[in-house]
Amino acid sequence: MKSYGQFCPLAQASQLLCERWTLLLVRELLAGSTRFNALQKGVPLMSPTLLSQRLKRLVDAGVIKRSGSKGNYTYNLTAAGLELRPVVELLGAWGHRWSRSKLSQGDLDAGLLMWDMRRTVNPEVFPKHRIVVQFEYPDAQKGAKVWWLVSENGEIDLCLDDPGYEVDIVITCALKTMTEIWTCQKGFRQAVKNGDIEVLGHSKLTHKLQDWLCASPLSKLGTREVLPELNWAAL
Repeated sequence: MKSYGQFCPLAQASQLLCERWTLLLVRELLAGSTRFNALQKGVPLMSPTLLSQRLKRLVDAGVIKRSGSKGNYTYNLTAAGLELRPVVELLGAWGHRWSRSKLSQGDLDAGLLMWDMRRTVNPEVFPKHRIVVQFEYPDAQKGAKVWWLVSENGEIDLCLDDPGYEVDIVITCALKTMTEIWTCQKGFRQAVKNGDIEVLGHSKLTHKLQDWLCASPLSKLGTREVLPELNWAAL
């Protein structure tokens, strides 16, 4: 990225962090992804070559550290990288309030949605024994219409291929509808009541779905009260 030619700390930080995809990589690392393949799932439109380049730049800048051997690297945020958490959270909250997506077809991605859901669902809501929730998105692209989230012993697994287990709950809706729910633009129970979502399964399990699915962490931050205005003169 070409230098801004300014000594301002904001300019210096922007030179590193405002390259395309960089802050989204930081978001993925903050969310707990540490391996190359896991990071790819959070930025599915980013080429592997560009992902490698951005990771190397962040390593060289001291934002992340790389350990392990070639082909088996693990990436973790350093102290400098961890300090970016409030930056990412504030940008995410601002985006939810002021730059919210209208969720056109180009914004919808079943794989990214399910990956985000998988790592933020709360398995403690369900029993310890295996619970399988099948998601059906009739309008999703071919190969991404049916997904399975498996909760067992406090762990969550995401499957695109049928895991072969008995299904306890089936959720059917448009991909846009579930994305609206995940980004706090629509309530799950209200969507069910309106007929936008069909839920099949034992009521003892289905009534816990709202607590299990939670919502996008950054979108939840955006629903909170606006933060007090900064006093720039005091900075």
